[in-house]
Amino acid sequence: MRNVQISQELFMQLLRFHLIEDESCEKEIKKELEKKLDKMVMRDLFGKSKTAPTKEERERARKEYLDRRGTDKSRGKNSDLACRMGRKYRR
Repeated sequence: MRNVQISQELFMQLLRFHLIEDESCEKEIKKELEKKLDKMVMRDLFGKSKTAPTKEERERARKEYLDRRGTDKSRGKNSDLACRMGRKYRR
């Protein structure tokens, strides 16, 4: 199992919620944990898009990654996302 890092602020909110039973920060905790989970899922999909054993699995992970990012195919090869995913722009 891997370790996961969270902000000190979220950690303090979790302490308040669980140890002091302060429920006033429950919504913020949920929001921050959902953001963290989304980032973890995106990182996992990106990794699978590069390292999955078969081409079909890599393509499936790549498509899901792009769908979750909300990428529009009309942006083309030179889009910011395409550059971050390692594709080089060719004329």
